[in-house]
Amino acid sequence: MRTCVGCRQRALIGELFRVVVQDGRLVVDERRRLPGRGAWLHPGPDCLAKAERRRAFPRALRDPGALDAQAVREYLTGT
Repeated sequence: MRTCVGCRQRALIGELFRVVVQDGRLVVDERRRLPGRGAWLHPGPDCLAKAERRRAFPRALRDPGALDAQAVREYLTGT
């Protein structure tokens, strides 16, 4: 069980995807193998918007700077 950083609902690992920080940018960890702290998110744009609005990524990933979520947005839209 993991908690989505957007909606704060608990879900099975298979229902969420993992996000990590690399070079100040959020990167989707599809294989769940990248090093570092990870944050979990439902695969929907509403949870991403909630997480960004609440500034949940820097807090969950323990990274003090602003994080670029463009790669996560592209992953969700499929482009």
